[in-house]
Amino acid sequence: MTRSPVAATQMPPIPSEREFYEGLIVSLGSIMPYGVPVNHLRHRFRVLARQMDVRMLIIDEINTMLAGTFREQRVFLNSIRLLANDLKLPLVCVGTQEAKQALMTDQQLADRFAASELPPWRDDLALGQLLASFESILPLRHPSNLRGTDVRRRILALTDGITVRICRLIETAAIQAIETGKERIDLDSLSDHVVTETLVSISERRSRRQVGVT
Repeated sequence: MTRSPVAATQMPPIPSEREFYEGLIVSLGSIMPYGVPVNHLRHRFRVLARQMDVRMLIIDEINTMLAGTFREQRVFLNSIRLLANDLKLPLVCVGTQEAKQALMTDQQLADRFAASELPPWRDDLALGQLLASFESILPLRHPSNLRGTDVRRRILALTDGITVRICRLIETAAIQAIETGKERIDLDSLSDHVVTETLVSISERRSRRQVGVT
């Protein structure tokens, strides 16, 4: 059987134990059994994790757990604790600032997790290296020079240095560059119209800023 050192899944919109285990099983490339009870899914994942030598479990968007009822939250937290105790592997929970709050509601889990915050990117060498790495994998025919001073600062201003916003902005600009035949990203590519509905967080932030200014 193929080894899979990392099992990763994203929290469902509400803390559903069934959807959680289904996501984990799919992440290991296994066929999803239909209509089986939750306890069977739980057992199946634990067996697969051992067979495939899983050594780390990553749960993204853990903060969405707070959208559930108190009972749903408790069931989900119990599931996390069960996996940590039974499989004896490290858990990495990723999310917004609310993620810490979500985990702090369980004292045993709160004692196990150390919170680490990813700071926003700044206008420095590290940001230039990040943008260069993005540019190296863009499927564009012409160089974009994302590290150039004007382009780099424009990207930083639009995204506040948040990694996911930078990714979405560059992805959207690259798609438009291909569709228009321009085949590169420059300062003109990062005009206001590029902040489309696919970049909701950026658009909302800019709207709030404009309201504050007026």
